Amino acid sequence: MKPIVERFFRYVGIDTQSTWEAETVPASSNEFVLGQMLVDELKALGIENAWMDDKSYVFAKIPSNQDHPVPPVAFFAHLDTAPDESGANVNPRIIENWNGTDIVLNEDKQIILSKEEFPSLQNSIGKDLIVTDGNSLLGADDKAGVAEIMDAAEYLCTHPEFPHGDVLICFTPDEEIGNSTEYIPIENIPAKYGYTMDGGELGEINFETFNAATAIVTIHGTAIHPGEARGKMKNAILLANDFINHLPWRESPVNTDGYEGFYHVTDINGTVDRAQLTIALRDFTDEGYARRKQRVQEIADHLNQYYGENTFCVEVDDYYFNMGKEVEKYPEVKDYALKAMEMAEVTPVILPIRGGTDGSSISFMGIPCPNIFMGSANSHSIYEYCTIQSMEKASEIIRNIIWLFAR
Repeated sequence: MKPIVERFFRYVGIDTQSTWEAETVPASSNEFVLGQMLVDELKALGIENAWMDDKSYVFAKIPSNQDHPVPPVAFFAHLDTAPDESGANVNPRIIENWNGTDIVLNEDKQIILSKEEFPSLQNSIGKDLIVTDGNSLLGADDKAGVAEIMDAAEYLCTHPEFPHGDVLICFTPDEEIGNSTEYIPIENIPAKYGYTMDGGELGEINFETFNAATAIVTIHGTAIHPGEARGKMKNAILLANDFINHLPWRESPVNTDGYEGFYHVTDINGTVDRAQLTIALRDFTDEGYARRKQRVQEIADHLNQYYGENTFCVEVDDYYFNMGKEVEKYPEVKDYALKAMEMAEVTPVILPIRGGTDGSSISFMGIPCPNIFMGSANSHSIYEYCTIQSMEKASEIIRNIIWLFAR
């Protein structure tokens, strides 16, 4: 088995699933376990200053071997896996030289991975696939990214002739629940440029993300015995439904793609007396972002005219912003990434991220940070897979970026 695959299998063997209900950082204590494993492996490579802090952020620095100034470059990936599917007892297997036929992930449960249901699979014909057994997600998001950064670090440490400036490494916790950069000590990453290895399939590269906010709509009802309710009861649950019906259906996630933004109701809970909606607001443009915030408030104002003042109360919090606004200030960070792909004979597929990434926040912390593929598809799912060839190309692209900055 190739070293990069051995690493990957080792990492996915540790259950680091995040949970939204977590009250600790990291959300999973196993992120400490994986983090310490990585620190130990980095030190074994000769990187003496690898360490982990009390929230399981892992840091390392490979010092420059050049006698002229070279801008330091950082590479990021995250330790946790998504809450959507189990991350326990991951049982990956390799399908060598896949011939395009259906892949039975789990015969007992009749879980089948097919290119008819997942058309992008056809891009992997002839490749070596790593798949699940249908009982968990694979964890390539983002342990493939971790393995690729570690593979590139090993190459630098075992090839002292390879030119490089300072190379910084950072593995973050809790990215899947949005906390990965909330506690990041950015002073421990003295880099001028950065790249997250957290994209999708071969060639994908992202210079833009959504602007993202969370709207909390609190609905105040009136509870009374249903036998005496006529003209008196205000059922907050039904009022919440009325609010949802005022959101534009055509601007929900199921009806949007590309650069189209959306309103996404992610949670509803409550009683007759009080209910609460959580709505994700997403848009790539500042104008659209402001419009979505305004629209939520306008719906509340309209319904308050009918149901009574302060029946609906809205609070909107910014979550992250479009990193494109920062990345575009540094054309070299984009140019070198694209050149690195060209050197690896990989065709860039430039896409906006319809979600977030560590790079969103990191870019606004002073390190412009595009996102590069790590070779997986169907993330957060039991149908998740990646290809060995894509992982190898991602590691090669990391090395190419480092070389380009150092030349």
